[in-house]
Amino acid sequence: MNAGIQSMQPRVYASGREARLAIRRREHESPTAGIAPGFVQGNLAILPASMAHDFLRFCQLNPKPCPVLATSAPGDPRLRSLGADLDIRSDISRYRVWRHGELVAEVSDLHQVWRDDLVSFVLGCSFSFEEALVEAGLPMRHIDCGSNVPMYRTSIATQRAGPFHGPMVVSMRPLRPADAIRAVQITSRFPSVHGAPVHLGLPGMIGIQDLAQPDYGDVVEVRAEELPVFWACGVTPQAVIAAAKPEFCITHAPGYMLVTDLRNSSLAIF
Repeated sequence: MNAGIQSMQPRVYASGREARLAIRRREHESPTAGIAPGFVQGNLAILPASMAHDFLRFCQLNPKPCPVLATSAPGDPRLRSLGADLDIRSDISRYRVWRHGELVAEVSDLHQVWRDDLVSFVLGCSFSFEEALVEAGLPMRHIDCGSNVPMYRTSIATQRAGPFHGPMVVSMRPLRPADAIRAVQITSRFPSVHGAPVHLGLPGMIGIQDLAQPDYGDVVEVRAEELPVFWACGVTPQAVIAAAKPEFCITHAPGYMLVTDLRNSSLAIF
C-alpha cells in the first residue's frame, strides 16, 4: 500500500447527477470509485472527427478493454443518453490533454480547449461491476483504502484499426482464490463494462514485472493468501494514444470517471 494512504470511505452521492454537479462545482476532486452506488461510470476519449471512425472501429475490434457506452455528434458536449444535463466539458474532475501522443496538460475543465470537430466516446468502466462484487461480500481494497485502483500496461496486444494500436491496460484487485472464482462468475454478467477477468495470478505471464509499480493509479497490497485478478481496463486508449500519436486528443485521468444516470443493473445479463 502507498505510504500515507489511510483507510477511508469515499464521499457518497445519491445519484449520478448529484455526483456530476459536485464535480462541476469542484466540490469533489478525488477518484470516483464508489461515489455514486448504483450508477454507471465511464472512461472518456475525445478525438477529432477525422479520426473518430478509426477509433470506433478500434473499440469494436477490442470490446473487452473498450466497450462503447455512447458517442457524441462532432462538437456536441452533451451525451443525453447518459444524462439529461451532462456536459462532457465540465463533469469530470480531472482531464488529460494530449498532443501528438504526448501528455501536455491535466485540467479540470475543457472549455478553453474545446473544438467544434471533437467527438466524445464514453467507454464502460470496471467501477460499475464493483458494486455487484461488493454486494456479494467481495472486498475491494482500493475502495476501503480510499485510493485509486492499480492499472498496468501488459504484453497483451490489441487489434489494430487505422493508426490505433498498442498494449491492453488492465486493472487489478487482490482476492482470495474462492473470491476470485466468484468474481469471474459475477463480472461475466457485465460484458459492457469489461466482463470477466482476462488473467488471474502470475502477473509476469502478461508482462507485468512488479505489482508495486503500477503504470496508473495507486499500489494496493496483495496478501500472501490472495491472487491478483486482472480485468481489461478502459485506460487502454491512453496507451494506444501514446502509440498512435494523434495530433490532439482528450481523455480522463485514470480513476477520475464520468458518472452517468444509467443504472449498473441495466448493464447486467442474467
